[in-house]
Amino acid sequence: MKPIDAETTPTVPQPMHPYKVMAIYKFAALPDAEALKNPLASFCCGHAIKGTLILAPEGINGTVAGSAEAIDALADYLFASGPFGQRLEGAEVKYSFADAAPFLRMKVRLKPEIVTLRAPEADPSRQVGTYVEPEDWNRLIERNDVVLVDTRNDYEVGLGTFQRALDPATASFVEFKDYVAKNLDAQRDKKVAMFCTGGIRCEKASSYLLSQGFEEVFHLKGGILKYLEVVPPEESRFQGECFVFDERVSVGHGLELGTATLCRACRRPLTPQDRRHADYVENISCPHCAEDAAKHRAAAERQRQMALARQRGGAHLGDAVSAEAQQSRARKKHEAELSRQANAKPD
Repeated sequence: MKPIDAETTPTVPQPMHPYKVMAIYKFAALPDAEALKNPLASFCCGHAIKGTLILAPEGINGTVAGSAEAIDALADYLFASGPFGQRLEGAEVKYSFADAAPFLRMKVRLKPEIVTLRAPEADPSRQVGTYVEPEDWNRLIERNDVVLVDTRNDYEVGLGTFQRALDPATASFVEFKDYVAKNLDAQRDKKVAMFCTGGIRCEKASSYLLSQGFEEVFHLKGGILKYLEVVPPEESRFQGECFVFDERVSVGHGLELGTATLCRACRRPLTPQDRRHADYVENISCPHCAEDAAKHRAAAERQRQMALARQRGGAHLGDAVSAEAQQSRARKKHEAELSRQANAKPD
């Protein structure tokens, strides 16, 4: 069984990218999630696959990487030959390639939910909103009778969002229920469109709204990432950059590496403006956590451990990927400066 994105996936990776990356999620009934955990972990470890997969009674979610052959074998295990049977058919799967190993460990975690909302009535395997293709998204959100809601958390929205989108200002997805209760009305808001990073959160959010009596609920298929990948920049209604949960930190149109970095103390994304703030100390503190001494101590200890690992000739978790992202960011900055100088008007 192939995932819904399989037809857009290259069959052969580029030889200069030795790692194939699989990002997957699917809401599906997995009451045997606990029994599936160890066999899945054994399969991944046996094929030298690394990353994190989350299993829950409501489905699967995660990102892993390995050789192209290993990831293709995992796809077969999940969709055809393994113990999941037909249950993951139609999973949302995205493939990409990397020069450096994105992960250093393999973890299969068992959790109550793959997206924590703590609302049993939200069941995407039973009911979900209307999927909207990225190419049709602009036409929908430009309508005056559509309420557009960003289902991500405040620090993600701060980096970038769609024009006219409402910001729930949530610190975690669990708070989304309170936002709906206080700010949306099923009788007044007849059409609600929602979006998130890759599509998984707004699937659950749309299911929740339907359970609360909202009748016309839409969500962006594939999330912001798919939109940025396929919609030309000149037609885009997305402003800023999209936060991603890996060492890239943020991406822009065409999924190009963004300008944001990560505070190693509080793990919040930092814009270039944040890094010019007086409270910013690289790898130690930022304007968002300047008053939190405990986080500063933890960040300093993390940096000490990384330095010790480098002295021993080893690699601290995330070191290689972080270094690659930093080098790419520096290269882009240099290229932009050269372009600026070339286009500067003479005095």
